[in-house]
Amino acid sequence: MSHLLRGMAADGGIRVVAADTTDLVADAAVRHGTSATAGAALGRTLTGALLLSHVLLKDHRDRVTVRLEGGGPLGGVIADAGLDGSVRGYVKNPETELAPRTDGKLDVGGAVGRAGTIEVIRSHAPYGDPFSSTVELVSGEIAEDVAAFLARSEQIASAVLLGVYVRGGRVETAGGVLLQALPGADPAALDLLEANVRAFGQLTDGLRRGGLLTAMHELTWGLDMRLMTEEALPLRFGCRCSDEKALEALAYFTPEEREAMIAEDGGAEAVCHWCGERRFLEPQAIRSLGAGADEVRCPACETLWYRDGRTVMVRDGERCACGRVVTLPS
Repeated sequence: MSHLLRGMAADGGIRVVAADTTDLVADAAVRHGTSATAGAALGRTLTGALLLSHVLLKDHRDRVTVRLEGGGPLGGVIADAGLDGSVRGYVKNPETELAPRTDGKLDVGGAVGRAGTIEVIRSHAPYGDPFSSTVELVSGEIAEDVAAFLARSEQIASAVLLGVYVRGGRVETAGGVLLQALPGADPAALDLLEANVRAFGQLTDGLRRGGLLTAMHELTWGLDMRLMTEEALPLRFGCRCSDEKALEALAYFTPEEREAMIAEDGGAEAVCHWCGERRFLEPQAIRSLGAGADEVRCPACETLWYRDGRTVMVRDGERCACGRVVTLPS
């Protein structure tokens, strides 16, 4: 089972957050039908988002979203995670496959691209507006980019290891480790940590060699690492989509368009881009959207402006996509 462990080393000077995400990354790869390279990019991003949730978030209702846009053929990758251990995500072009690098490793950096940014968004539900930070990509390999984000945006020196091992089209090992220098850390301890990281090698090799806890101890050798979690936190690929949300998405279509779906296809299929779940919406459910619904649409282009006091796409006084000034009911 995918799980996460937290620890402290060097008398509290170094924070360690580590996750074995093999099962959830394998689940995500199957859901989205990813190639080996796209699956590795998605798996690294899912794992990175989970690690970041444990250093950036305070409340179990909060979420962190990681988005990488590098201009590569992958088209971008995004993941959303929380302290509850759930994570979801997708790549825009899941079939993207590149030739391996000269060292035989999957070319994740080439797929993501290097001319772009990594954006990290913290959502504080049910209070406050999302807070977003963006820095330029370093390599597109994701681990280095997460570390660069922490250094530039959070001013926290960090080492980040992320890995996904794919064989025969199947994810066999996936995980990540985040090591952070906290205020007051002993410089000698940080030098030893740096040496340990350099000597450690590939994370997936370490995970296959001895498992997550052994990898944590090897990375913090000589630094007296102690676990802070009594029990490992279970991790899972989990989405918040539902039949109700899928149906609500059809509210964006005009009543005429919804009736056309029923006439042509006998209903409508909705696919969640986060998890790949497919739902077929029956005619009765689709027609219930118009039953007593208080909708306000643009008189010129029929874009939905407002629905039942819940769905508000634009604010009063703004301009619709067609250029018309929006006028909402008071």
